[in-house]
Amino acid sequence: MKRQTEPTAQPHSRNQLTLFMTCIFAITAGLNVANVYYAQPLLETMAVDFNIPLNDAGLIVTLTQVGYGLGLVLLVPLGELIDRRRLILGQNTLLIIALFAVAAAPTKTLLFICLAAMGLLSVTVQILVAFAATLALPAQRGKAVGMVTSGVVIGILAARIVSGILADIGGWRAVYATSAILTAVMVGILLRILPHDQISERPESYIKTLISIPVLFLRNQILLVHGMLALFAFAAFSTFWTALALPLSSDPFGYSHTQIGLFGLIGMAGALAATGAGQLADRGLGQQTISISLTLLLLSWSMIYALPYAFPVFLIGIIVLDLAVQAVHVTNQSIIFRLFPEARNRLVSGYMLFYSVGSALGGITSTITYSYAGWGSVAVLGAIFSAAALSVWKISLAHKSNAREIH
Repeated sequence: MKRQTEPTAQPHSRNQLTLFMTCIFAITAGLNVANVYYAQPLLETMAVDFNIPLNDAGLIVTLTQVGYGLGLVLLVPLGELIDRRRLILGQNTLLIIALFAVAAAPTKTLLFICLAAMGLLSVTVQILVAFAATLALPAQRGKAVGMVTSGVVIGILAARIVSGILADIGGWRAVYATSAILTAVMVGILLRILPHDQISERPESYIKTLISIPVLFLRNQILLVHGMLALFAFAAFSTFWTALALPLSSDPFGYSHTQIGLFGLIGMAGALAATGAGQLADRGLGQQTISISLTLLLLSWSMIYALPYAFPVFLIGIIVLDLAVQAVHVTNQSIIFRLFPEARNRLVSGYMLFYSVGSALGGITSTITYSYAGWGSVAVLGAIFSAAALSVWKISLAHKSNAREIH
């Protein structure tokens, strides 16, 4: 696949991205991605409600991530085949049904199935990111994608706060029922403002489009490296946020869902501070940004390990962890989206699949690790994932340096 400076598709859909529409994209994206993270502060309550053993509680998060990963592979590439307006509205309508089904699930088996379906349909967030990049003028594209990505970051971290408050008021089922209602409101707004996606050239078939995604990443070392960074960075991210509710809901803390959810505010401070990382990449400082961020990610675990002995140090560790992970994520996207502008949906599909695999890996291994060896072992696990990401990056830099010396 050849690089292009600008795709020739979407000649009629350009210039339609207003500030209001960008804000609606950001809100919808945040609401969609929040569905994947609502369960993290609710793990213990949901596990007790369905008699799920503690060491299996991570399945609640992991199966949602598995569904999300399947959606990345099967649904996001459809954005290059059919009208993205129809795709976004259709997926969100089905998502409303899935959310109500989660809220009403009577058994553990049905809960797991509905969570996976919810995760599958929540990938609309990635279609929105690609659609924003398509609708925006080249001079406005970075700002538009940055705004939508900021909505995603806020959605991920605010999910823990919102779910904690709603669960304390009306139980964990109220969290998913409320999300369904809010999604229905957003569908009504999107129905009025979304333009039709007019693409002059589309891939030949759905199957060929799917096959091209792994080929794209396997043939391009830059894409593969940034995908692996996403995998290990979000494995570390998920390790922390999935396991956090377990020690905080137990002695000596005994925090409520609301109190646990408020820790998301601390993480949000770090994550929002990282939203400017893409601008550093635009200035040619992407490699330095990733190197510093991955080093900070590894160091954050020495502070996170301090729970419960040095609580202020632990809180600083949360900020550093979220700052580092989101800086890596934003910089990764800034770099890879410049490579193949004609394949943005496939790029986001492949890249976010690495993200989803990492999140699922961190979710399931962190709860198992905590159940057997406590919080200290969770910090060690997160440090291992972080060290793996830093190692991948250092090896890739050494390979680039050697290649330059040869030539």
